[in-house]
Amino acid sequence: MSFKHLFYDYLLSINASEAMAKYLNMLALLLVLLIIVFIVDFIIRKLLVKAFNQFASVSKSNFDDLLVSNKVPRNIAHIIPLLIALEFIPTVFFDFQYFENIVEKGLQVFAIVLTLWIVRSFLNTLKDYLKTLPRLKDKPVDSYIQVFMIFAWFAGSMSAIAIITGIPFLKFVTGLGAISAVIILVFKDTILGFVASIQVSINDMVRIGDWITFEKYGADGDVIEINLSTVKVQNFDKTITTIPTYALISDSFKNWRGMTSSDGRRIKRALLIKQEGVKYLSDNEVEKLKEIQLIKTYLETKQNDIKAYNTSNNIDKNHLLNGRNLTNIGVFRKYIDVYLNNHSAINKDMMIMARQLAPTTQGIPLEIYAFSSDKRWENYEYIMSDLFDHLIAALPYFDLEVFELPSSSSFKS
Repeated sequence: MSFKHLFYDYLLSINASEAMAKYLNMLALLLVLLIIVFIVDFIIRKLLVKAFNQFASVSKSNFDDLLVSNKVPRNIAHIIPLLIALEFIPTVFFDFQYFENIVEKGLQVFAIVLTLWIVRSFLNTLKDYLKTLPRLKDKPVDSYIQVFMIFAWFAGSMSAIAIITGIPFLKFVTGLGAISAVIILVFKDTILGFVASIQVSINDMVRIGDWITFEKYGADGDVIEINLSTVKVQNFDKTITTIPTYALISDSFKNWRGMTSSDGRRIKRALLIKQEGVKYLSDNEVEKLKEIQLIKTYLETKQNDIKAYNTSNNIDKNHLLNGRNLTNIGVFRKYIDVYLNNHSAINKDMMIMARQLAPTTQGIPLEIYAFSSDKRWENYEYIMSDLFDHLIAALPYFDLEVFELPSSSSFKS
């Protein structure tokens, strides 16, 4: 072997030794940096969380308690270790520029993710706090938080991709215009939900706690959550129905808030009276009905008015059809009106009416239209049942009957 070859082998052995030494040195520095970062992160996290817990225990506001429960101090504690890592990475990878660029980009991407974590934790804290305020308790705060986080994650993702590819952020975002149609197609439901949540909030269409009926989706209960894409309704059978937010503006639904915030709950139900039972009342029948205390004064006054009219107009009363007369259904209608006005559960400041609707093949509908003072469902049903129990039982006293389709026993008899 020539001296020239020996010299080249010597140089290669020196370069290999130096390269190995640089690798070992880099690995040692990297290990030390990782240990320092983990120790600093552990200490700062413990101190910061402890400080927040102590402050929250003596503070009168529950906002700081929510900060702790949503891990805001824990996420903030990662900032200092990240800054230490970014500061010493050039020193660790001094002889390895390629690795330095990769690690720096990775840390920068992690910094974006950490920022998003902190923002999300803070917004969740803000959301929980706003829900405790009485004037904002029924507002769709979740929708606004979700909209902001969608934009934040989108901007963060674009920034991360720009860092990884090395393309300037503005230039990268400008290039997205070419695929905007695809983005709109992918995020169609999100965009529709965003627009719908704004319209729902501005027009005050639905609040948390409202009782809504949405027949298309089988929802009949209280709204328990409103977010960007869905509205959750807890039905009265305790099942949960999920409705797309944009359906609130594209379809028809019933919101019972007007009833719950009013002074009464409407009673609107009809009795179907047999037409064959309707008749004029003779004087003897009127005298018998005067035994009913609620309409005694009415019958006396009405009977005097009718007699005066018939006498002044020389009406031949040998036939009841002539002149003015009382009918049993008319007197019964007046009885309903007086009974409702004397009922303790009926709101006297709202509409009270007993009206006769157009006759049908199933009889004459005699509709009761009034409002109960108690709006609670169970009590409302009790009041309405109590009213109709009494009125159905009172019908025979006026020689009236409720229409009822014949059953098999009717044909047997």
